[in-house]
Amino acid sequence: MTPRTTAAATTTEPGTAGTAVEPGATGRGTTGDAEGTVVRNNAATRWFHAATFAVTAVLLATGWWLRAGHEGRPSLLARLLDAPDTEVHRRAGWLLVAVLAAGVTLGARAAWTFARETLRADRGDARWFLRWPAGALTGRFARHEGHFDPGQRLANVAFVGAFAAVVVSGVALTTLSGGATFATMVRVHRGATYVLTAVVVGHLVVVSGVLPGYRGVWRAMLGRGRVRARTARRLWPRDR
Repeated sequence: MTPRTTAAATTTEPGTAGTAVEPGATGRGTTGDAEGTVVRNNAATRWFHAATFAVTAVLLATGWWLRAGHEGRPSLLARLLDAPDTEVHRRAGWLLVAVLAAGVTLGARAAWTFARETLRADRGDARWFLRWPAGALTGRFARHEGHFDPGQRLANVAFVGAFAAVVVSGVALTTLSGGATFATMVRVHRGATYVLTAVVVGHLVVVSGVLPGYRGVWRAMLGRGRVRARTARRLWPRDR
């Protein structure tokens, strides 16, 4: 779930560092691993992604610890922070609110681009999904348009929906003391946590490189946000 951040990608090639090229284009005299790299995400997006991931990890870790019935047994994280798991969870929840609010307001333009690219629908999307199982194993994905592939768009919708439900229900649970609404928010919060956990696990499986078709994709959000040009051509043939 990351806002669009680069107006144009650049490829760095041996002897032509800093040369700007069309996203996914092949430079002259480049082959194999010496082909160059493409900037997929800028620093602002990478930091936003890192902050969101870190806070979400704390929320899920403490949330599942409490869900397992260990409220009276401090987790390792609680001991490190010298606070009960319930308090760590509550503070992480408010921190998530702050991170998401900052992303939407300070990065309003990126957030708008993210929404526009996530909600787009193209004629070739169905073909992309049909070929996805083979593509995940071979790297031969069907062509798609836009910044995100159709699978990423669905994941983005799931992330946004889960985060919205977790945040809204979490805020309600910290302000209500009981009653029917409180009980409803407990169920919503629990269900949203299940969905968020499933989406995060799926996201980690993809970026880990377990699926051969996605090997190297993790570089788009780590380090300098650069992936190999040939990887970018496979996954995002028309980044715009």
